[in-house]
Amino acid sequence: MDKIIEKKRFSKKKLLTMGAILVFIGLVAYGYSLSLNKTYKADADKLTLNKVIYGDFEDVVLINGSVVPLTSVIVSSPEGGTVAEIFTENGATIEKGTPLLRITNPNALSSYTSSETSITEQINQLRKLRLDLEQNQRVMSQDMMEIENSLRTATRKYKIDSTLYSKKVITQQEFNVSSQDYEYYQGRKKILKEAVRQENQSRVMQLQQIDFSIGRMNESLETIRQNIENMTIKAPVSGKLSSYDPVIGKSYGGNEMLGKIDVLQGYKLQASVDEYYVNRVKEGQLATCEFDGKTYSLIVRKVIPEIASGQFQVELIFNGKAPDELRRGLSLQLKLTLSDNSKSLLLAQGQFFQSTGGSWAFVVKDGKAVKRNIKIGRKNYQYYEVLEGLQKNEEVITSSYDQFNQYDIIELSK
Repeated sequence: MDKIIEKKRFSKKKLLTMGAILVFIGLVAYGYSLSLNKTYKADADKLTLNKVIYGDFEDVVLINGSVVPLTSVIVSSPEGGTVAEIFTENGATIEKGTPLLRITNPNALSSYTSSETSITEQINQLRKLRLDLEQNQRVMSQDMMEIENSLRTATRKYKIDSTLYSKKVITQQEFNVSSQDYEYYQGRKKILKEAVRQENQSRVMQLQQIDFSIGRMNESLETIRQNIENMTIKAPVSGKLSSYDPVIGKSYGGNEMLGKIDVLQGYKLQASVDEYYVNRVKEGQLATCEFDGKTYSLIVRKVIPEIASGQFQVELIFNGKAPDELRRGLSLQLKLTLSDNSKSLLLAQGQFFQSTGGSWAFVVKDGKAVKRNIKIGRKNYQYYEVLEGLQKNEEVITSSYDQFNQYDIIELSK
């Protein structure tokens, strides 16, 4: 009788294969876990570590300000041209009205001369018209005098003849001649009187128009002569000449800057501020600076928000007496106050911020530094304000992360 042989469920070969597969899967899983927590070994002495502290956050920013005159006036030429003569040099202290240089512009000068001639001719024509009107007035006045004189003679003769005619001394025909002359001159006087009245009204209006036109033309002539005179550029104010470098033969366009005059009536400071603060710097904010061992207060007078090379400009004036020894071009470090002090967690500034933008940092514990998400608020010249993610006395790597910013854990060795 045949014996039934039971078939083995797993052969030795299959078991070895399955074991090898499990080992491979384990190695893969271990490698994957390592990839999720990449570790970097670093020398602790080559890193900068700082503890999180709790204290007053001084909301200020350090900026460098350059001393410039409080007021500067730009010198320019209304009409472009070529430099013909130079009368003074850069850096000279000058009085208002001092000649600086003379420019030539043949085309403009020819145009001015032509316009001046044309306007002068028009003025002469208007003056002749005025004389004609006055002459006409004199003629009509003379006519009126003659008519009135003739009327007086005719009136006298009419009255005499009326008496003689009533006494039958003269004839009807003789009396009619006297009567007709009297009526004729009365009529002529009435007509001439009305003509004189209308002429006077018209003459007054015409004379007003003539005077107005002559006045406007004289203003135009004065402007032309002033433009010709302006080819000699003069100092508009008293002060110190700067940014002035004309050369004989150099051409300038209309209203192009020739130089500046610094009015010697005080100084202000111009400073560049990082664009990070563009929404936080306002007019009226206070600042301080140290000069010759003394502290001086300043106030922001103007904010120019246009960004150039990552910075914007501000102007500050002294809030009180300025140092007597200030000179143009001096550089002063300013501490600009953005808001009042407040209590907060603080972390010293460091290059790590350039790599993380303040969104995470390596926090040190038990010889290792582990990546942790954080939140940074304001910053000043020393500290970042910590809003989330860190506790007091925790230690943070604040030096550059360029070598290990792709890792999650840093093993610190000494």
